[in-house]
Amino acid sequence: VQLQASGGGSVQAGGSLRLSCAASGRTLSRMTTGWFRQAPGKEREFVGDIRRSGSGGTTHYADSVKGRFTISRDNAKNTVYLQMNSLKFEDTAVYYCSATERHVAGPMVRASDYVYWGQGTLVTVSS
Repeated sequence: VQLQASGGGSVQAGGSLRLSCAASGRTLSRMTTGWFRQAPGKEREFVGDIRRSGSGGTTHYADSVKGRFTISRDNAKNTVYLQMNSLKFEDTAVYYCSATERHVAGPMVRASDYVYWGQGTLVTVSS
């Protein structure tokens, strides 16, 4: 699977961005897709995931983004989106999309749960 993340950029606090994760080689609707982020000097952290359609397309979010970020999927485009609203300075990071054929109960929050990774896209939020 090849994943291509895009949509990053610079935005003021309170603004919005939508990231995209386009896949080739596999069908994302049959996989779990996760979003992670890594700020300078910090470890990569879980942002959220979306399950395969066969599992209801359930989404999970980290507490830090719940209510502000939304993950969705366009099966026709084989693309997963991360809509980010009410952005805060602390959301500044490189954002990565990832995918796996593994399925476990609950959110898949560990980077090691995922096999395929995109290249990352930078989001900068100015206060």
